[in-house]
Amino acid sequence: YEAFWCFVQFMSTARHNFRRDEVGIRRQLNKIANIFRIGDLGLYSHFEKMQAEDCFFVYRMVVVLLRRELTFEQTISLWEVIWAEKKDVTLGDIKPSRSSWKMKKKQKSTDDLILFVIVAAVRQRRKVIIAKCNGLDEILRECNSMAGHLDVWSLLDEARELFSIVNGRIND
Repeated sequence: YEAFWCFVQFMSTARHNFRRDEVGIRRQLNKIANIFRIGDLGLYSHFEKMQAEDCFFVYRMVVVLLRRELTFEQTISLWEVIWAEKKDVTLGDIKPSRSSWKMKKKQKSTDDLILFVIVAAVRQRRKVIIAKCNGLDEILRECNSMAGHLDVWSLLDEARELFSIVNGRIND
């Protein structure tokens, strides 16, 4: 039953990734490009020089929510953090006041936290990408080589830092 509910939650998060028109994937890739543009202009400029500013090199990461880049245990931890954060944002914080309980909305939702985590993963290879990658194929190869070499907790830390830098500066 736990596997079933994990699958249900995964599909509610990723269902837009499986549309034939790929509108969900394109929206996410555009948002990733904007996160790079605002959060790491130097790396984004390098992508532009290589005509890779569409960020197609992270396509696989977006479709399967980093499942191939992280170990099974790390993937479960990441997805659990993302799902818990979504629930937390929808519930808000209950703060007591003198006369009644009021719901206080937290800062802007991190519905796209996974996109910030993907950007953080690529940024961990920033030096190599800038120094050695001269085309889309090389960036793709570098991104694929990340599999099994990432730390989910450092990715989440960096993703939250990026979110605070980019927060409110990207149009959906």
